[in-house]
Amino acid sequence: MNFLINHPILTFAFTIIFLSWSSRLGAALRRRRTEFDEDEHSDYGVILAAMLTLLGLIIGFTFSMASTRYDQRKNYEEEEANAIGTEYVRADLLPAPEAERIRELLRSYLDQRILFYTTHGDNLRSINATTARLQAELWDAVKTPAGRSAVEALTISGMNDVLNSQGYTQAAWRNRIPPASWGLMWIIAICCNVMIGYYVSPTDPKGIRFVMPILIAVAFLLIADIDSPRRGIITVQPQNLISLSDSLNHH
Repeated sequence: MNFLINHPILTFAFTIIFLSWSSRLGAALRRRRTEFDEDEHSDYGVILAAMLTLLGLIIGFTFSMASTRYDQRKNYEEEEANAIGTEYVRADLLPAPEAERIRELLRSYLDQRILFYTTHGDNLRSINATTARLQAELWDAVKTPAGRSAVEALTISGMNDVLNSQGYTQAAWRNRIPPASWGLMWIIAICCNVMIGYYVSPTDPKGIRFVMPILIAVAFLLIADIDSPRRGIITVQPQNLISLSDSLNHH
């Protein structure tokens, strides 16, 4: 299931295929029995309305979860840019050779953070390894000259913010909608479409049974796209980090 929800287009295809089959199954069950009387048809309508309401609530709740996580990833990108920019300025508090060393490392580190947001292939492991190495070098560079004054100690605090912001970003990118929530949505959606196929009269236009599978598949596609940090169409762009990089390069 993890592979499926990490690829929004596959989620869309899987959903529309299985929900269409579910609707066909309901129609096949309907053909095995006689016509409903009016009261029985009304009762099935009430059950179907309740099921669709439940499905709508769960889809809305799940979309809210996905959008909240997306906003969190955007906020942490902004915090990373602010932390790096602040530490770059605070480096001026150190002696010139040490300050230049820290600024050089921060520029390299900033490039790696931009790559983290824009890379969608197999280079992510290499980027993470380079980022970890630069973090160690940055910490060594800032802790060596520290301790001479309270002002210079600000560089340690700023570097701590830089390193922490990267950890918060990593955690936010791993924070996804639980597979159990996806499973629950699919189960309820399948039940709803079986009921729709069973409820709709065989004399009704055949295409009416496929309206709901298409709509639900589009909703699932949107949720999966927002919740997928790397493989979706709607992704977090490192606008603040890129802007900071351009500013530092022209500084």
